[in-house]
Amino acid sequence: MILSRYERMIAKRYLLPGKGEGFIFLVAGISLAAVMLGVAALIIVMSVMNGFRAELFDKIVGLNGHAVVQGYGGRLPDWRDVLKEAKATPGVTSATPLIEQPLLGLYQGRVEGVLVRGMTVPDIRSNTTLKGKVVAGDLNALTANSEKVGIGVRLAENLGIQVGDHISIMNPAGRSTPFGTIPRQISYQVAAIFEVGVYDYDKAFVVMPIEDAQTLLLLGDVVSMIEVETVNADKVGQILEPLAAKVAGRAVVQDWRQMNASLFEALAVERVAMFVVLSIIVLVAVFNILSSLIMLVRAKTRDIAILRTMGASRRGLVKIFMTVGVTIGTLGMVAGMALGFTFLFFRQSVVNVIQFVTGQNLWDPSIRFLTELPSKPDPVEIVIICLMALLFSFLATLYPAFKAANTDPVQVLRYE
Repeated sequence: MILSRYERMIAKRYLLPGKGEGFIFLVAGISLAAVMLGVAALIIVMSVMNGFRAELFDKIVGLNGHAVVQGYGGRLPDWRDVLKEAKATPGVTSATPLIEQPLLGLYQGRVEGVLVRGMTVPDIRSNTTLKGKVVAGDLNALTANSEKVGIGVRLAENLGIQVGDHISIMNPAGRSTPFGTIPRQISYQVAAIFEVGVYDYDKAFVVMPIEDAQTLLLLGDVVSMIEVETVNADKVGQILEPLAAKVAGRAVVQDWRQMNASLFEALAVERVAMFVVLSIIVLVAVFNILSSLIMLVRAKTRDIAILRTMGASRRGLVKIFMTVGVTIGTLGMVAGMALGFTFLFFRQSVVNVIQFVTGQNLWDPSIRFLTELPSKPDPVEIVIICLMALLFSFLATLYPAFKAANTDPVQVLRYE
């Protein structure tokens, strides 16, 4: 929309308050602030929702892989053959044996439910989710049959255990004797304490070499599953379809979507719902732009009539008032982007301040899964939010702009 020199001049004058037009300027300022808050709220919420999904995906998939080949009854006797078949499947980047079993952890009379995870020593040291997350000790100390483990930081806090202490792991399904089943209990030295960032993992995980896990669970040369990673997590089902056919009858293939279906589906639904609900804020702000332009047209009726008598075209008047409304919307959108990105940058500090002022724990990791408020702005979504704000602002200018253009100068100036 290209404006002539006089149209730009008039639009600029109408954006600034004239004598006795303070109320109109106040309404326009409120409209700008409303658009700013609406855009900022959308950017903040959508970025946080994206951050939730990305953080959960990275941490859950980082520990569980894109898929697992699960043996029936939690046992995979011919795991070496399955491992070869998995590695030979096109699109598979890595496959590693894994043991996972819920057991009990004991330390000085305290008991906690733990999830023992037996991994190969190279996988423990190269796992991207564990690597760099050690808060005490060293995962390199975990070697085969060393009777050393790594535990989550929340589990360490709950048990009051530190690096160098010994934690006892109890396997209720121990050896059978004529007097019944005797639980198996082995003491392990804590060599490392890690913080993955997912509360459920940090409060339960006990990582140990797979050989130690086999000894603890009396499995012999058996594993629970084969963890598989592929070139594309979103196409994991298609990539592993040939492998699923090969292991049918011996094991079942489950990908990350099946294992965490309820969680990621809930996030997707909540994301859409929040976008729709918060879009209403922008829509309400646009109604404020509409009302301020209607008041401006009423206040400038005489000026509009004079402009018409001086040769101003209807099209020119439409462009003038559209420019005023769209400018308010654009300024609100830009301010909203700045406010949104500022909030995201200081998001955890803002949460901490609010918690300090209110005395309430707003970010309980046991409820939120993650230990910190995540964020991942999506450029495509931000563009959509900005375009939506501009479109709503443009639509709000149509009625007052055409109302101004249809002003009859004869009727207005008859008694002047």
